Amino acid sequence: MDRNPGAVEAAARVEVGPAPAPVGPAARVNVRAVPVVKLVLEYDGTRYVGWQVQPNGPSVQAEVERALETLHKAPRQVTAAGRTDAGVHALGQVCSFYEAEPLPLKAYVQGMNALLPDDVAVRAASLEPQGFDARRSASGKRYRYRIENGPGRAPLSRLQAWQQFRPLDVAAMRDAAGRLTGRHDFACFQASDCACAHAVRQVDRCEVAGQAGGRIDLILEATAFVKHMVRNVTGTLVEVGLGKRAPDSMAALLFARDRRLAGPTAPPQGLCLEEVFYGPRAAGVPADDDGAPG
Repeated sequence: MDRNPGAVEAAARVEVGPAPAPVGPAARVNVRAVPVVKLVLEYDGTRYVGWQVQPNGPSVQAEVERALETLHKAPRQVTAAGRTDAGVHALGQVCSFYEAEPLPLKAYVQGMNALLPDDVAVRAASLEPQGFDARRSASGKRYRYRIENGPGRAPLSRLQAWQQFRPLDVAAMRDAAGRLTGRHDFACFQASDCACAHAVRQVDRCEVAGQAGGRIDLILEATAFVKHMVRNVTGTLVEVGLGKRAPDSMAALLFARDRRLAGPTAPPQGLCLEEVFYGPRAAGVPADDDGAPG
C-alpha cells in the first residue's frame, strides 16, 4: 500500500496504561489486569528518519501507530525495544502497548499488514502479562552489520550494506572482534551526544563472519548498548581489516575511553536489529540502553 511519507499527523496520543493500585476499602475489589500486546516487526529503514516519531519526516513508529488507530478506532502509542536511527533496518524489532480490550491476534498481523506500507510488516503478535514493556523487559539484543567487500559497486545491496572496495583482512578483524567480548567500558565507541549515564556494557558475542572479496557480517550481542556502538565498532574493525590498526590494539582503545581514538562511524544502511531477547536479567545489567545503538 502506497502511503504519503511526508506528513505525520499531529493526532492526540493516548497511552492506555495499567490502572493504579486501589487504596483502602477499594483494595478489596478485584481489579482486572490490563494485558499488553507485543508486536514483532520487520522493516526497511531506508526512507524513514528512524523508529521514533519526528517532525522532519516519516517514521516507522508513526506508521505502526496509524495502523493501530485504524484497527482500534482510537489512538494507540507504542514503546519499542530500540529506537533505530535513520536508514537502519530491523528483522526483529519489538514494540508493545497496553490494551484493555485486545483484538484477535491475527488482526494485529493480517489486519495491520493490510494497512502498513510495503516496507513495514508485523511478523508476530502475542499477549503479555501486565507490566511487560518492550524496552525495559528486554534482556539483550542482537545486531548484524553487513559489509559488501567486492571490487566494484553492488547496486542491489547498496541500501542494505556498506560497500568496501579494498580487500579486508577478515582474520585480523575476527581477532580484534573477539577482544571486545565481556564486560567493558565502551566509551570509545559511544557517540558524543549519548544520554547514557555510563558506557559499561556486557558483550556476549562479537563475531566476524564471511570472507574477503565477498559478504562480511559483524554479529554483536549485548545486554545493552550505547549510542552508535555497533556502527563505531564496525568502523574500527574495518580499519583493522585495512591494516590501519592492529587487532591487539583493542585493549588500549577500551582503556583510553576516548571516542577520537576509535574508527569512523559506519553508515547506517548496513545495520539491522535482528532479535530482541527477553528473560532473566543478570545482576548489574542496565535495564535499558539509549535506544539507538546504530
